[in-house]
Amino acid sequence: MEKLKWGVIGSGGIAFRRTIPEGIIPADNAELVAVCDVNEEMARKSGETFHVRYYTDEDELIADSEVEAVYIATPAYLHFKQAEKAVKAKKHVLIEKPMTLKVEEGKKLVALARRKKVKIGVDFMMRFNTINRKIREMVLNGELGTIVVARAQLSCWYPPIKGAWRQIPSLGGGGSFIDMGCHCMDLLEFILDSKIKEITCMLDTLVHNYPVEDTAIAMARFANGAIGIIDSCFSIPDNSSKNVLEIYGSKGSVIAMGTIGQSPDGDATAYLETETKDYDAQQQRKLLSTSKKIEAEPYNTYRAQIESFSRAVIEDTEVFNSGKDGVHNQALVIAAYKAAKTGKVQKVSLK
Repeated sequence: MEKLKWGVIGSGGIAFRRTIPEGIIPADNAELVAVCDVNEEMARKSGETFHVRYYTDEDELIADSEVEAVYIATPAYLHFKQAEKAVKAKKHVLIEKPMTLKVEEGKKLVALARRKKVKIGVDFMMRFNTINRKIREMVLNGELGTIVVARAQLSCWYPPIKGAWRQIPSLGGGGSFIDMGCHCMDLLEFILDSKIKEITCMLDTLVHNYPVEDTAIAMARFANGAIGIIDSCFSIPDNSSKNVLEIYGSKGSVIAMGTIGQSPDGDATAYLETETKDYDAQQQRKLLSTSKKIEAEPYNTYRAQIESFSRAVIEDTEVFNSGKDGVHNQALVIAAYKAAKTGKVQKVSLK
């Protein structure tokens, strides 16, 4: 099988813990050939751990003739310049979310990738969770009827850490919402097969002493009319946040836990009405309901994402989680922050 040769910029953090060992290494159609990190100790560690050459200079990795695709897992403020360099060098690029801090930078990358004839994508691996995909199928098949409300929660405990870029506005672009709420919005749009067209948001720093929000709740309207709720906090103990996914429709609902996050599995139950009659004069309603656990064979989401992107390159097809999706998602994030600041609902272009 043909394999796409990968290099990684930012080989510590999520790349070292998840994407390399769970995604690139086991992927059927991918091969890791080089890593890079500005921290020389981390660069050496990742190079030796995964038995590939390592660099401390991103330009050297991008110039490596064997590297065909680059996964960028650096702090958010570095994404645009690093991705721009890679695309100019005609490397395919998969970027951690947020793709860029500015929407215009994201649009520039997408246009540049088109001109250079390379693929560009953004890391929304939760789309690949097999239970989430089953839930999407149920929605598209009409099993839940008309979708009216959808909720996604991704929260954790993230106390002040000296030098943590996610806690510095200029480096991360915000706090809990840009870091985790972005995943929730993308996942809801994927499951409902409908884009968010307007959004409002409330956020604050209620627990931790740092200059970004640790608590955020957004409410969104989808193009299909459904209303969405997104909650993402750095202020809730890990075991107290169940990362719930809830989809409610006119014929039933799905309640899931653990399908939002880094795990390949989770638990989900569908509650469906199989027969119903209208209310009578006494406002009594006769119905038959059933519940069923949604079964799906787990498949590592990082591996699935790398295989999907590699396949798009090898077969020259559209990237499933494309750069265009990344641009739209960041427009939602920025609109939510503007709504929180102004107290006004913000409309988002669906073009």
